[in-house]
Amino acid sequence: MPTLDLKRLKTQRARTFGLAPAKRLASASQAARFVNARGFVYFWPIKGIDLPSLWTAVAGDRPVADEHDDAGHVTWGWKDNALGKKIWYYAKILRRKATLISLESAPYFYALSENYGSPEEDYLLAYEEGRLTQAAKQIYESLLNEGALNTIDLRRLARLGNAKESEFNRALESLQTDFKILPVGIAEAGAWRYSFIYELVTRHYPELPEQARSIGEAEARAKLTELYFRSVGTAQVRDVTKLFGWSNQIAARTLSRLVEKGILTEGVTRKDKDGEWFALSDLTVK
Repeated sequence: MPTLDLKRLKTQRARTFGLAPAKRLASASQAARFVNARGFVYFWPIKGIDLPSLWTAVAGDRPVADEHDDAGHVTWGWKDNALGKKIWYYAKILRRKATLISLESAPYFYALSENYGSPEEDYLLAYEEGRLTQAAKQIYESLLNEGALNTIDLRRLARLGNAKESEFNRALESLQTDFKILPVGIAEAGAWRYSFIYELVTRHYPELPEQARSIGEAEARAKLTELYFRSVGTAQVRDVTKLFGWSNQIAARTLSRLVEKGILTEGVTRKDKDGEWFALSDLTVK
């Protein structure tokens, strides 16, 4: 039975998570290269999810600091300054958390979204099928008709002024997760003089639907899962389903495809943890 080489895994993760102090990110350009190398990362580390994050690559493997002047919070400025500049794709995607995606990887995500090439009709189909809430529909229609809007104006024009904050935020998140809208800038609006400006994905990235058109769902899942393993080295089926939101059957089928290609090895044991694992083949010992 194949066994995971823990020393190789540690070395790999030090590189892919940016854990080595001498390799910490120190500039926005380094951050962009980090995202491009990984394919996709979280902005903040997310509890219970193994995935590189911009915070960890800058501040090290420690909790996100509450103090606003913590040196690690330089990432906030990098993220805000990059909005709208097409340096990477940024929105709440994986598990509805802030995700940075390389422009090369974005079409593979889009290929798995519920978008079929018609921004004026896809959202109506999603609404009719119960995949889009009334609040999300009103938000999307406001952006479709008015163009990019900050959060304050968007809420007003979408006639959601009396809606609960949680309802409005859930609608924004669901539209981002399905690659229908994304933040493209910051406006000095609202009580905190800080408000995201949202725009339709197809208007900001008009080339994205065409880039994704030739990518099949199985190919897209295999690509994203391979990128995930190139970052984390090893995982179980439940980790894949938890991150991407796929069913166990789809995740298992995707992993089997990567095993057939020799990229992953299945049935791997670990000396430090129970159960059977999938791992990059070059991290295992027969």
